[in-house]
Amino acid sequence: MSGGGRLRFGLAGTGYWARTVHAEALASARDLTFAAVWGRNAESATRLAASHGAAAFTDFDAFLASVDAVAFAVPPDVQAGLAARAAAAGRHVLLEKPIALGLEAADALVRCVDEAGVASVVFFTVLFQSDVRAWLRDATTIGGLAGGHATWLGTALAEASPFNTPWRREHGGLWDLAPHLVALLWVGLGPVRQVTSDRGAGDLTHLILHHEGGASSTVTVTLQAAEAAESFEVGLWGTAGLLRAPAETDRPGDALLCALAELVECARRGTPHERDARFGRDVVRVLADAQRQIDARASGADATVC
Repeated sequence: MSGGGRLRFGLAGTGYWARTVHAEALASARDLTFAAVWGRNAESATRLAASHGAAAFTDFDAFLASVDAVAFAVPPDVQAGLAARAAAAGRHVLLEKPIALGLEAADALVRCVDEAGVASVVFFTVLFQSDVRAWLRDATTIGGLAGGHATWLGTALAEASPFNTPWRREHGGLWDLAPHLVALLWVGLGPVRQVTSDRGAGDLTHLILHHEGGASSTVTVTLQAAEAAESFEVGLWGTAGLLRAPAETDRPGDALLCALAELVECARRGTPHERDARFGRDVVRVLADAQRQIDARASGADATVC
């Protein structure tokens, strides 16, 4: 650690989300030092690091040697391997969702985190919003919840969107938006024990989640909605009626500051976080099962004749 016991944080990634959310939050966070930036593109890493007084690296091992913790803002398939290396090196990790694009890679990452005994937090944005947390507390305190629904019609694949990236074009809303909603419904209604999935046009994906305890919920996501249809809606219902969740924040940096503070606290205390790599792996398990069903149906192996 650097002087005063402040954790030295490194940022892995130099893309839009890394620049506009992660770097800004790391630079303004209390009780940590934004010390380093790693990127595959040396020019981008140097430019981002210089704007925050941090050191720039293209060698990942040298980057790890300069920090105590790493915040990741890279594609999920890249994150899984790098985060496993970071954890094995004894570095605490702040992970983006999904933590990997398959269960095998997610399991491997969790093993590394567990074996190293490092702290981990997965940044499911909505779960670190103060208004959503208050809503969840109220909903679960009231009790009597029987079900829920969640719809996120996104426009990330619009030509001008900074989120129109190769991994999102390939994997769509199931892997980009559904992790947030599955995690939120998991917390509100209980662990997901089974999923049934189907695909519509493009990346439009529908999930039915069966929760421990008997509740069920639905999820609909796409990254290809028309701008006029762009929306985020979540509700839980039961004996108290329909409880609508607050909207997704337009200030994700505030939610990230909360996640960073909680990771620092877990690292100092040596205690696990509720939304750690294991929770991230559990969400990946749901997504992977949904993807398996969609792929089987597309190949004709799971065809149904009406």
